[in-house]
Order: sequence, then C-alpha cells, then structure tokens
Amino acid sequence: MSGLVVRVEARLATSGAVCPGCGVWSERVHGSYLRYPSDLPSCGRPVVVSLRVRRFTCGQVACPRRTFVEQADGLTRRNGQVTERQRASAAGLGLALAGRAGARMAALLGIRASRSTLLRRVMDLPDPAVGTPEAVGVDDFALRRGHVYGTVITDAATHRVLDLLPDRDAGTLAPWLAEHPQIDVICRDRASAYADAATTAAPQARQVADRYHLWANLVSAVEKTVVDHRQCLHTLPTPLPEAEPQWEAPDPEQPAPAEPAGKMAKRRRLHHALVHDLLDQGHSERAVARHLGWSRNTVRRYARAARWQNMMKGPPRQRASILDPYKPYLE
Repeated sequence: MSGLVVRVEARLATSGAVCPGCGVWSERVHGSYLRYPSDLPSCGRPVVVSLRVRRFTCGQVACPRRTFVEQADGLTRRNGQVTERQRASAAGLGLALAGRAGARMAALLGIRASRSTLLRRVMDLPDPAVGTPEAVGVDDFALRRGHVYGTVITDAATHRVLDLLPDRDAGTLAPWLAEHPQIDVICRDRASAYADAATTAAPQARQVADRYHLWANLVSAVEKTVVDHRQCLHTLPTPLPEAEPQWEAPDPEQPAPAEPAGKMAKRRRLHHALVHDLLDQGHSERAVARHLGWSRNTVRRYARAARWQNMMKGPPRQRASILDPYKPYLE
C-alpha cells in the first residue's frame, strides 16, 4: 500500500490450465504478461491489481487455439478489464438505478462505470429460469409498430415475462409449447396462428380469452348490433307534452330569507354606502374611482346596484343544455 492507492500483486500457483477450445490440460508455457483488472475500492482507496498470467500452448493439433491465457476463477475472464466482483456490483447498480442514476452512484462508490457500461452489465446477466408454469398468456407485441411484430409469453399467475419470440407465427410458438407439456391453460388473443399452435402443440391445454379480448368481443358485438338497427335512429321520439307550470302562492308565514352575513357582506355594505354618498355629493364615477383608488369598473358596479345585497354572489345557476328536451325520453 503506497499513498492513497492499494496495490495488489499476485500470480496463479497452478502448474497448468485447461484449454478453452478443446478442454485438454496443458503445462507448456508460451510466455507471461501482466494484467491490471479494475477492482472495487478498499476503505475508500482505489485498488490496483497487478496479476501475472501465463500464456500456454495447446498440444492438440486439431484444436483451433494454438495458445490461450490462464484465468483466475472468480476473479477474471477472457478479455475482461474488471474483476468479477466489480462486474457484479455494476450489474446490481444497473438493475437498481438504471443508467444515469447508477453512474452517479458508481462515481460516489469509487467504481469507474459509465451509464452505457451499467446497461451492458445488465444485458449480460443470464435470463431467469422459466420454471414450470401451468397457465401462460400469449400475445403479440410491436418491435416496430406497423412493420415488425413478435410474440410475448407471460406467466398468468405471476405476470412475469417468460420468453420473447421473434415473430407471431404458429411455427415459432408450437415448439415452445411442445417443450412445456405441463401447461394446462393458454390465455391468448383471437389470432388464428396462436389457435393453431395451441391446438397442435398443446392439445391438453384449455384455451381461454383474457379480459381485454372479452371486452373487445363485447364492443364488437354491440357495434354490430347498433349498425344492424341504425334505421331505428332515424325515427325521432315523440316529444312529451309539456306540463303546465304550477304556481305556488307565497306562504305568508314563511320567514323572509336571512340577510347575508360575514366579513364580505360587511365590506360590501360599507363600500356600497361610500360610493353612493360620494355620487350623491355630485362627484362623477371617474372622480370617485380616483378618490378611492379603485378601478372605474368596480365603482360602476357599485353605482348600478340599487341595494348592497345585489353585490353578493348568489348560488350558482344551472345552465341550460341542448339535451334538456330529450331528458324525459332518455330516462
């Protein structure tokens, strides 16, 4: 350890290595060189790994590899510039935070990785095991809308994607279904290719429609029914006779509505009295507005109101609608 950098020098102690091309053990050393894979920091300090590796010569004449480099299990891989644990840490950051946010967190942790590197680490992860699903959903998805489509297969119980097929033909889906004979339910759309594949490769499975296609079938049936009976729409309904208005005599014992109360009512009453007093003294609306510091429109509203109660907002009025004449028929 020197300064702010931790330097680790190592070499492999084995006498030979297995050729990755033919799998034969070889101990014929062709040469050696130093590798410097990037590793995780230690106690906030960067770690420099100086790994001495040997290049071996393969003794098999038919092997396509003449020479190969030994690898440290769990530490390096072929053409790898980082250690396996740093690769795993970058993949975890990419899964948790994606590209840009993961790159910012990696910089704080002392890991040199760009957003593109994190995304590549995520894409290098192996696909999760499919398992043994008993109910699957089959539907198409657009790789390029209007041009290229594929097939997505999901687990109907966990809603996880099981596989993506490059097209939406029966010839591609049938082999996948044949490899999973434990499937009992296939939830598919109305495509004939999916129906043929399910019938041929999974005759034991029951084919059902999902919720979306049930609603789509219902909408299609309703639309077809409306189109078949569109002539009925040309017959206008007979308007109902208008009822004569019932005039109610005012009840003399019914109390009069209460006067508006509150701070707003008090302010409206004072402002109304003030404006009318100034107007009664012979001042014009412009002079009153200049004297009070109000706008002429505000002074004009107070001047035109005979009573201060008229300045209070009443309950909202229900606006007329073009549907009003037809509401009794619709109900």
